[in-house]
Amino acid sequence: MFTTTGSRGLDKAPLSKGLLLVLSGLTVVLTLLPQYNHLFTYSLQAITLQHQVWRLVCGRLICLDLKDTFCNSLLIYNFRILERRFGSRKFASFLFGTWVLTALVDFLLSEAFHYLFDYQVSELPAGLLGPVFSLFVPFHSSIPKVPVTQLLGQISVTNKSLVYIVGLQLLTSSPFMWLVALSGLVSGKLYHGNALGVQRLLFVPRWLSRVGAFVLEPLFSGPPPPNEPPLGMGATLDIQRQQRMDLHDQQMLLAQFHQARRNHRPPQNGLMNWNRFFPSLRHRGQNLPPEPQPHPSPQQLHPTAPPLLEPTAPLLVNTPVAEEQVARLMEMGFSRIDAQDALRASNNDINVATNFLLQHLG
Repeated sequence: MFTTTGSRGLDKAPLSKGLLLVLSGLTVVLTLLPQYNHLFTYSLQAITLQHQVWRLVCGRLICLDLKDTFCNSLLIYNFRILERRFGSRKFASFLFGTWVLTALVDFLLSEAFHYLFDYQVSELPAGLLGPVFSLFVPFHSSIPKVPVTQLLGQISVTNKSLVYIVGLQLLTSSPFMWLVALSGLVSGKLYHGNALGVQRLLFVPRWLSRVGAFVLEPLFSGPPPPNEPPLGMGATLDIQRQQRMDLHDQQMLLAQFHQARRNHRPPQNGLMNWNRFFPSLRHRGQNLPPEPQPHPSPQQLHPTAPPLLEPTAPLLVNTPVAEEQVARLMEMGFSRIDAQDALRASNNDINVATNFLLQHLG
């Protein structure tokens, strides 16, 4: 509940899945074959004095510590929302650009540390750590912070708290991890802000992206999330009915979305026609008085029954929306009209509006 990663699994995130499988698998192999670990150490002294430039590649891909691999994998899994938001090519360009920039910033920071404290940093933690730390920059600026709960009435827990906690755990895993983290944050800020036009110099070419999509995407593309979540044991009839209604709402949203994409008709308000979205969510919010619930349909009580025809939804209720919530959605790149309509349709439930916009319009 503490993350904003959208739907479950690695759907629409083939690059994130490939990084998780390949890098974690190589770490396990090196754990079983420790005699080859010295080939993948990130030794700055060996690079500068012995001119082993190949360590800039081998030492900055595979983690040699299982704890670092676990935290790094958790961060990549949560940052998959950025791949869904920006697309695999832009996500790969960001990782490649920051991977190159962190190689330069690592040496600059180590030299600055040597000049200030007269201590030579000879080795840094190995692995794809710098680019992963750099992903905190777009994650912080592009993903809105939504309060989830409070601890002890004072500490606010948001939808991004767990990601920051995992990053803090990774930061404290080794003595000089702070230097790698600082290098990643500086590189991420430079690339995200396109300082000196770095995005035009360090990027993944379109032809390479097409080749990767053709060859690698079938291998690493994740399956779509299941259409129907399993019911918990001991769930009451009311809970089952509520879950069936939520599932029916999602199916109606997806059907309307795909129908609009097939028709290629210009939308009337924003990107999509929101007058037919969230038909039943408007009657379940806290801003409207409770209404009598109709008897459950056979499709809700029996999922195996034949599907019912999609009902005609009334127009959206002209519910006032909070400008602060509209601003949070607009920070992610969505238009003001779509942000307002999504909040009205979800009855000012920013979690529902954010998840739907990220999954289907991002």
